[in-house]
Amino acid sequence: MRVLVTGGSGYIGSHTVYELIRDGHQVFILDNLSTGNKEGAHKDAILYKGDQQDSELLDKIFKENNIDTVIHCSAKLIVPESVEKPITYFENNVHGVAILLEAMKRHNVKNIVFSSTAAVYGEPKNIPIMEDDYKEPINPYGASKLSCEWLIKAAANAHGMNYVIFRYFNVAGADASGEIGQSTKGRKLTHLIPVVIEAALGLRDKMSIFGDDYDTKDGTCVRDYIHVTDLAKAHVLGAKHTFKNKSGTFNLGSKNGYSVKEIVSETERVLGIKVPHDIVKRRDGDPSTLVASNDKAAKILGFKIENNLEKIIKSDYEWRRNKKF
Repeated sequence: MRVLVTGGSGYIGSHTVYELIRDGHQVFILDNLSTGNKEGAHKDAILYKGDQQDSELLDKIFKENNIDTVIHCSAKLIVPESVEKPITYFENNVHGVAILLEAMKRHNVKNIVFSSTAAVYGEPKNIPIMEDDYKEPINPYGASKLSCEWLIKAAANAHGMNYVIFRYFNVAGADASGEIGQSTKGRKLTHLIPVVIEAALGLRDKMSIFGDDYDTKDGTCVRDYIHVTDLAKAHVLGAKHTFKNKSGTFNLGSKNGYSVKEIVSETERVLGIKVPHDIVKRRDGDPSTLVASNDKAAKILGFKIENNLEKIIKSDYEWRRNKKF
């Protein structure tokens, strides 16, 4: 395959690029580096610095490289920020997908793998969440991603495209090589496991637990955590699925739910380090529980979880102790 990965210098995008190259594919990256890192781009991938909404640049990339598949990992994704800036989120996420799909149509690129999110479900009615469960996002980020899903499906139907949509749950960890991991270019981390590990390492005074009055086993939010390498490998499987002229929507999670307090306790156990923390008020837009069924992805794509929570914590810890960028 000749694959364009948008956001391929970002956290999930860079790990996806590594797995594509390990699997023998030619990879091209489009990233404006606003949140991604040039150092995160694999040396064997070709990096184009630019924006996903630049139609002329997309035309150049598709024409010069005979792209046959797009993996779209570029999006704004911070839930509280989306509550504050909903217009920005829809402009970037939904309009950006529309421009990308138009370029794909112009150049007869038939296959797309799209990074969606568990946030499309809102407060789920069933646990674990199934792909056909009711969707009612409770924040603009989730709503923008659901809109992108509808647009991709409509474009696929109209223009003979194939798609795989992956709904991510909480992604954490780092590549076993130690070459790449999650880095935020000076911005504060917001995802739980790296925040907990920063607190354990003394890189922040303490971490905050946002609310302990949810309807969960210990009052804190419950989430499903997946290692970024397992997620990245799923994208290779998804791209191959589109090459069979097949489409589908899949949850990517571990089927296991952990509360915030459990993540803190498990980090302390695995690393043997205390995690300073406090309890503060809830954040806007946070559902109480998000845990996925991954049965569909396992059955149809051959997806499997190879890294448990302990491996997630250890790999993120090693990355933060020896960060390359």
